[in-house]
Amino acid sequence: MMCGAPTASQPATAETQAIADQVKAQLEERENKKFTTFKAVEFRSQVVAGTNYFIKVQVDDEEFVHLRVFQSLPHENKPLALSSYQTNKAKHDELAYF
Repeated sequence: MMCGAPTASQPATAETQAIADQVKAQLEERENKKFTTFKAVEFRSQVVAGTNYFIKVQVDDEEFVHLRVFQSLPHENKPLALSSYQTNKAKHDELAYF
């Protein structure tokens, strides 16, 4: 993996779902809304001074959100942070850097 360049999109894994689950409450607070469905379906990652995860999450039958989650370096011992997100996404929308 090259530092700074995001990886290609790939299917979500159990680890990706765990990352999404850890920032779900942050998204719900920012959107002032509860998500009963919250299924990670696709992700990309980017190594920086830590790791950015770009995750496509299904929140309803035809509604998706894109999350950017930052994981700091292990020695910093910080929780995952929801850096940014995009709502009103569809299944076919490309998961791109934002």
